[in-house]
Amino acid sequence: MSPSSSARRRTLTAGALAASAALLVAAVQVDTASAAPGRDAAIARAEANVSHHADLFGFGAGQGLKVKDVIIDADGTQHVRFDRTYRGLPVIGGDLVVHQDARGKLADSSRAKGHDAAVKSVVPAVSPQRGAAAALGQAQGISGATATPELVVWAADGTPRLAWQTTISGEGKQGQPAGRIVVTDANTGEAIESYDSEQSAAGTGHSEYTGDVRIDTTQQADGSYTLTDPVRGHLTKDAKNLGASSVKAGSGSALTSTTNVWGDGKKFSTDRSTAAVDAHANTAWTYDYYLNTFGRKGIKNDGRGATVFVHVGTNWDNAQWSDTCFCMMTGDGNGTTDPEQVDLDTMGHEMTHGVTSATANLRYSSESGGLNEATSDIFGTMVEWYANNGVDTPDYLFSDQSTPPWLRRFDKPSLDGRSADCWSKTVGKLDVHYSSGVANHWFYLASEGSGSKTINGFTYNSPTCNNSTVTGIGNQKVAAIWYRALTVYMTSTTNYAGARTASLNAARDLYGATSTEYATVAAAWSAVSVA
Repeated sequence: MSPSSSARRRTLTAGALAASAALLVAAVQVDTASAAPGRDAAIARAEANVSHHADLFGFGAGQGLKVKDVIIDADGTQHVRFDRTYRGLPVIGGDLVVHQDARGKLADSSRAKGHDAAVKSVVPAVSPQRGAAAALGQAQGISGATATPELVVWAADGTPRLAWQTTISGEGKQGQPAGRIVVTDANTGEAIESYDSEQSAAGTGHSEYTGDVRIDTTQQADGSYTLTDPVRGHLTKDAKNLGASSVKAGSGSALTSTTNVWGDGKKFSTDRSTAAVDAHANTAWTYDYYLNTFGRKGIKNDGRGATVFVHVGTNWDNAQWSDTCFCMMTGDGNGTTDPEQVDLDTMGHEMTHGVTSATANLRYSSESGGLNEATSDIFGTMVEWYANNGVDTPDYLFSDQSTPPWLRRFDKPSLDGRSADCWSKTVGKLDVHYSSGVANHWFYLASEGSGSKTINGFTYNSPTCNNSTVTGIGNQKVAAIWYRALTVYMTSTTNYAGARTASLNAARDLYGATSTEYATVAAAWSAVSVA
């Protein structure tokens, strides 16, 4: 098959690999609802800049651009994010950002590794069936596994070539979402990469996490109420313990009340709306944090609310975000000691995976995967600081409510026995939940500084990897810098060195290149061995 034709997809079960079906290129979703005046002109100028500076962007014959996002600063500076195609095929690792002034003059660029998307061979010798079969061989522990192969130009490692990127989807042993992404060379069949497709944070509920809270609901024609937030547009539903593969945007059951009073606040409650109270309130806090802090209208900045499903699977001890159904899924815990997974920073963490997907789309593998997880830890924590809830006191302990005393911590991540405090050449080989420790540590140092410090009644003691002393600038400033780095400068293959550059660019934009903030960001990165 020639890549000059449309890219193709097939969904194949383990028992039906020979089945054939038409495949379609996955269209990039573009933010249109939040478009600012001049957006179309900014895109046109950005496309022209790429064309006029083809060598800079590695842009050549057969390549195309698909707009993913546009950010226009208050001074008119424009940042246009593109995904790249080659002869109609998605280029994995070919994304780029064009930075230009208010008149559209090119100022700078950000590129992922795959900026030269030319491939020597355009006729894959390996069929999608063979690619799917190879992928299903890695589906151990996933029941009901299906394989969806897509022909792409794989350029995430800087060596562009045709590949089958196959998504394995199914359920784990507890009915939770389970899946892997398997990439194989389309000509040789060689395995290129394999990683978990589900982005999750382990959590175990322990009590009614946010106490007595106000939640926004909608009254129905019959006088009853549902957990539909008319302000933010999100909806909380009962999955009725369906496995994740059965959970779709329209599945599950609405939770209703005749009194508009929800839940009983008890541990291991038999009232199924109790978990939904936390889920609904914490989703609202997450939405409000992004809106009131950054002006972001929902996960995709399009004003669209997500669906949140509680009671997913059977004794599933986790929670996660799914781009496929644009929904959040939470489990019930292990059924004996761990209740529902709906605490505040966990909800903020999972929904931030959606924000990352809609912006830099950091690949969930190697160092970029660690940055993806850290981004969710950072903003999940910032949602907790924003809410300032009396029951869940703001801290730098991730998932301390659902996994006491904590699942991960920021001041010294290695205290969990697995996370990295400092960058090294081997960090990218760690599970992404542990390689994230480097960025989490950086965030704490930049926010609060090194050494011993008591905050909200908890004592932290953060070391530095170079024996330096760091003085923090506060987590609100550091979060603002990280958000701008994520949405303006990072790309799908950004690594730790790239994150340092991106955050320094962001600090320069927000506070100036000679500012204390800029110097602190640099010092904190050096303190975790990222130079």
